[in-house]
Amino acid sequence: MTKADLVERVTESISRTSGPMISKKDCARVVDAFLDAIKEALKEQKNIEVRGFGTFKIRNRKTRMARNPRTGEPVEVSARPVPVFKPSKELRTLVADLEMNAEA
Repeated sequence: MTKADLVERVTESISRTSGPMISKKDCARVVDAFLDAIKEALKEQKNIEVRGFGTFKIRNRKTRMARNPRTGEPVEVSARPVPVFKPSKELRTLVADLEMNAEA
C-alpha cells in the first residue's frame, strides 16, 4: 500500500461516516502531518505508541564487523541509531489470524 492508497482509504472512511465533508487534499495533509509527527518524534529520540497498532522507537545498533560481498574483506560498520517498529499484541494476533485463514 502506498501513501496515495492510504489517503484514498482515509477519505473513503471519513466519507462513509461523516459524509463528503473533507476533501482528498485535506486527508493527504492529515496523513502527511501524522507521518511528519512520527519522524520528528523519532528525530528527537522519543517513542511513539499508537494503542492497538504498535510502537515506533529508536534503537542503537552496536559496532560490528561485516564483509564486503565483492571482495570478502572485513569491514567495520559503525554504531548508529536505527528506527524500529514493534507491533502491538492486537496487530500480531490479527496478522496471525490472517495467515491461519489463508492456509485453510
